[in-house]
Amino acid sequence: MRTYLKIIKYLQEIFLFISIITMMVLPITIVFYPYFVSNTVVSKLYFISHVFLFFVMMIRPLADIFTNVKWIRPLVILRKGTGVLSASIIVSFILAKLIVDPVGYFMSIGMLKYWSMVNYTVLAHLADISAVILLITSNNFSKRILGDWWKKVQKLSYVYFYGSVLYVYLSYRNIDLLIMLFITTVLIFIASIKNKKRLIESKENVI
Repeated sequence: MRTYLKIIKYLQEIFLFISIITMMVLPITIVFYPYFVSNTVVSKLYFISHVFLFFVMMIRPLADIFTNVKWIRPLVILRKGTGVLSASIIVSFILAKLIVDPVGYFMSIGMLKYWSMVNYTVLAHLADISAVILLITSNNFSKRILGDWWKKVQKLSYVYFYGSVLYVYLSYRNIDLLIMLFITTVLIFIASIKNKKRLIESKENVI
């Protein structure tokens, strides 16, 4: 188990390192070398982002459901690294827009069109904003500053996941994302039932 935990810690550092490199390189590539970022590449990047986000969303429910499987619970630690990596890809595209036209980007946020349900854009933008907030607060400094509010802010991961997955599925009918959404929803539902049951049993034992 000690070796297993060391591997998880090592993977965490790798994911965080890749995230930093992604946000340094990808926005510049999108703006100044767009021929390297074809629609196919963009599609693959978004899919990779969703795969890591899928891991973030399903690993804690799995740990709560299969409490007797000891190797699952330590994987919860990787939610930070995988979540940051997922968000770094999304945020890189936002940074590219800011490089090109920062004033225009911020002005567009205040327009009704930005929050329109036409072409499901509101889902994409809710996911984008959630990704930015989650990325900014995924560190120990934010945890200390926000205190009890930190966990509440981290619940934006649900907005990020469902907003992003629903947008891509409804726009492009990507069945893989629909499967991710279904599995995640089922796991969260089962985990919530088991957690409530354990809470009730613990209260009964105290009494």
